[in-house]
Amino acid sequence: MTMATTEFGQAVRRWRDRVPPEAAGLPAGGQRRAAGLRREELALLAGISVDYVTRLEQGRASHPSTQVVEALARALRLSAAERAHLFRLAGLAPPGPETVPAYITPSVQRLLDRLTGTPVAVSDASWTLLMANPPYVALRGDPSRWRGNERNGVWRHFVSEDTGSRQTHQARSEFQAALVADLRTAAARYPADQRLRRLVAELRANSERFAELWDSGTVGHHEASRKTIDHPRVGPLTLDCDVLTVAGSDLRIVVYTAEPDTEDAERLALLTVLGTQTLTG
Repeated sequence: MTMATTEFGQAVRRWRDRVPPEAAGLPAGGQRRAAGLRREELALLAGISVDYVTRLEQGRASHPSTQVVEALARALRLSAAERAHLFRLAGLAPPGPETVPAYITPSVQRLLDRLTGTPVAVSDASWTLLMANPPYVALRGDPSRWRGNERNGVWRHFVSEDTGSRQTHQARSEFQAALVADLRTAAARYPADQRLRRLVAELRANSERFAELWDSGTVGHHEASRKTIDHPRVGPLTLDCDVLTVAGSDLRIVVYTAEPDTEDAERLALLTVLGTQTLTG
């Protein structure tokens, strides 16, 4: 057990103790020995196993990956300086400006905290999912089981063919062009990002359609769209899907809303309640 490994675990434990569960969108009820997050709650928020969190905190696991450290920093709501410190304790260089940013700033996090009844997900510039709130999970499914490329929206669309919504042929073609163009912009902006370069190579090797669009130099951009989602619990929902880009951090915030006073709005409200009950029950 090295000094750095011990310090990393101590830092995670210290920061876990200071995050109140309600600040992370979790219920605060029940008997709690400490004011902060439980290990299983941190594991849930970071998308890693409870056993791994335990081993990290006890200094029995060394060399966590960049993705794990980034996920812990997000779940613990660390400041930019604290995040950089956690990377250094893990023996890693903090991500620089030449790599795709995966840091959700405290101000963006506060914005997300206020959208408790709205399905919201945040991805980085390469469309790799960083976080999804409970209403989004209830609407689109639980992403915590996804690993590696499965967490990338472009990969899921072209390789896993996990669309999850009904689209016309034209809308689907336009959406595909926009995804590929977005990824091309990210690849040009972050040429030193090895993970992004690997993702593009694997997409080209695994999807003829992606390779065709990539090689043709297709251009496009995301616009607000309406999607019909066939949900197994509440039936079909036709929703507006908006993609907001955060200037400076290149984050993509995906927000689903329903037109007020419609059956879609009622079904979305019901789904949010059902989803919350499932998550906290």
